[in-house]
Amino acid sequence: MYRNLEDCIVDLEKNGHLVRIREEVDPYLEMAAIHLKVYEAGGPALLFENVKGSKFRAASNLFGTVERSKFIFRHTWDAVQNVMAVRNDPMKALKNPLNNIGTGLTALKALPLKKSGSMPVAAQEINIADLPLIQSWPMDGGAFVTLPQVYTEDPDKPGIMNSNLGMYRVQLSGNEYELNKEIGLHYQIHRGIGVHQDKSNKQGRPLKVSCFVGGPPAHTLAAVMPLPEGLSEMTVAGMLAGRRFRYSYEDGFCISNDADFVITGEIHPGETKPEGPFGDHLGYYSLTHPFPLMRVHKVYAKPNAIWPFTVVGRPPQEDTAFGDLIHELTGDAIKQEIPGVKEVHAVDAAGVHPLLFAIGSERYTPYQQVKQPAELLTIVNRILGTGQLSLAKYVFITAEDKRPLDTHNEVDFLTYIMERIDLQRDIHFYTNTTIDTLDYSGTGLNSGSKVVFAAYGDKKRELCTEVPEVLKELRGFENVRMVMPGIVAVQGPAFADYAGAKRQLEQMCSAIEEKGPIPSCPMIILSDDSTFISASISNFLWATFTRSNPSHDIYGVNSHYENKHWACDNVIIDARVKPHQAPPLIPDPTVAKNIERLFVQGASLGGMKNL
Repeated sequence: MYRNLEDCIVDLEKNGHLVRIREEVDPYLEMAAIHLKVYEAGGPALLFENVKGSKFRAASNLFGTVERSKFIFRHTWDAVQNVMAVRNDPMKALKNPLNNIGTGLTALKALPLKKSGSMPVAAQEINIADLPLIQSWPMDGGAFVTLPQVYTEDPDKPGIMNSNLGMYRVQLSGNEYELNKEIGLHYQIHRGIGVHQDKSNKQGRPLKVSCFVGGPPAHTLAAVMPLPEGLSEMTVAGMLAGRRFRYSYEDGFCISNDADFVITGEIHPGETKPEGPFGDHLGYYSLTHPFPLMRVHKVYAKPNAIWPFTVVGRPPQEDTAFGDLIHELTGDAIKQEIPGVKEVHAVDAAGVHPLLFAIGSERYTPYQQVKQPAELLTIVNRILGTGQLSLAKYVFITAEDKRPLDTHNEVDFLTYIMERIDLQRDIHFYTNTTIDTLDYSGTGLNSGSKVVFAAYGDKKRELCTEVPEVLKELRGFENVRMVMPGIVAVQGPAFADYAGAKRQLEQMCSAIEEKGPIPSCPMIILSDDSTFISASISNFLWATFTRSNPSHDIYGVNSHYENKHWACDNVIIDARVKPHQAPPLIPDPTVAKNIERLFVQGASLGGMKNL
């Protein structure tokens, strides 16, 4: 049980989970490059003791593996899981009240504790410029806080039990921000802080915001957890820490007494400034857009404060381990929220939000003459109306029949669907709808489409395991490669515009139609580089589902409409890079060369294997 971040770092180091970096390191690109190299190798947490331009230390990769994360929370893990289980299934507590006394006590003991008097974090008042201003990617708009705990209270019901603690990225410098006086907050209006801001706007008053950085690792994890209605992030922070969340108020702003840093300020109605670009978790930059401006009130730091950070980019990254940890901790929450769902997997390799794999139930089948998706279609509507799942563009859903399935075994799961899908019946589009703010494959910010592939029933086809001859003979397309059974990648000319793409795809479809059907190959991926797409399942999932907008980029061999339902013989997804899409994240080769000094014999990271 850690009282603060320093306690955690000492414990990790004592148990061989952390390495100190003694050499001076530049927060401009170098620290991020070191983090990425160590994370990729499955390496330890890092403590940067000499950050160029700042007197403060910085720590990263604390949650780099699930094993290390569970080690951090080893003393409280089981108790928190028990509370989550009861929250997800209240009947369990009613049926076994004696067994759940401990669960109730755990939650009660974790309630936030208001303290008066001493606030370690308020020991010194500093400026934004004093912080480690870490920039992760070359095209980033400036320095960002990547592990913030952004705190706001409901203007209609003030107080900590009606507060929201979320992880919304914070831009500290660059663009049009006046250093030390203004910072930018990036979040969607439907998030907790957005609801609070909307209420403040209607009242014509500024929204008070406190950004906590550091403190016990439990506080960081609580800020990203999807919690059941009525369960406060502050209470979960206390449960995970094994110690109540201690807070005070200063100048009307909530202060986390155990944080390493606190930035306080106000968002005034209607005030925005350009925020971004920012190298994000889809593996591309999110571009510059107007987002709420926060006027800085005061910045605090505790003695010997440590600045925690992470680096996001093309998955997997440290936030992948975060996701796995949260999934294990929250257990069956999705089953309780959506009856009939057995499993929903937001596929990390595809950037999480673009692609969902789901297993539901198909209990309507006994009343049908043919096994086909029925209940699955009602379930998928619930999935697409639930929280962050609503941001998905592609959903592949099925139900188990005669054998178990695992959505985390991507090849087996997709194979099962490809063997059973009826392409005349089982493809369902949602057009002119919302997608993730960070996804630039659509028609505008937050705008795009969705498609559901719902398959159930008996096996309909044997899938090809070699490239069908028909596809080798396509004029104007080349380098046809197998991706996995039933899915083939084809390389085509660079995408210029949608009118040209339509002509190219119609040409491809006509050529295939002339040669005859190829039922063994239900899905074809058109790409800029089919060698890359076919090199790994990770490459296929990432490029295909982050670079396509279903309504605009899905074509079909012998496609047609019947009673307004779209159908085809073979699905073609145009996964070529589009001119309007955001650029991918590419590390600076000079920086990569410069950081090698830390990995030579005698340097701080010289003793690490696999690097």
